[in-house]
Amino acid sequence: MSDFLDQIEACVPALRRYARALTRNADLADDLVQDCLERAISRRGLFRPTGPVRAWLFTILLNLYRNGLRSSRRRGETVAFDSIAEPSTPAPQPGHIALAELARAIETLPLDQKEALLLIALEGLSYGEAAEIVGVPLGTLMSRLGRARAALRTMTGTSAEPHLRTVK
Repeated sequence: MSDFLDQIEACVPALRRYARALTRNADLADDLVQDCLERAISRRGLFRPTGPVRAWLFTILLNLYRNGLRSSRRRGETVAFDSIAEPSTPAPQPGHIALAELARAIETLPLDQKEALLLIALEGLSYGEAAEIVGVPLGTLMSRLGRARAALRTMTGTSAEPHLRTVK
């Protein structure tokens, strides 16, 4: 039991990071993580150690997030996510501007592409783990990821061609 709780505790920072990336709202993300942890602990008997606890927790969190979106749409509520605040003066570092542009571009991606991209790029999960969490075949996840990356390249104006140089 304590080993199970230790494994869950080790996953909390990653769960919070993923929830904040999904919701773009710290309060909603914290509520989502809390609901995820409550569900995982209260239903620990359902966990089958065929895979890591981390993947199981991410699946719970993602399902809770999707259920929340569906229920708010049924009630006719508009889901408002906090966007990245624009600085009052342009940032002197081009990196900050590029990151803000990328964050805005990620927000415009369809939900299925955004979920796949965040699991792979933000959390560093393998394609197999991410496909299991999202609940799709590996090829579908890779397709979603490819479409997300292509859309981001288009939105940010980044060339799809690799930057190669000829060495003589």
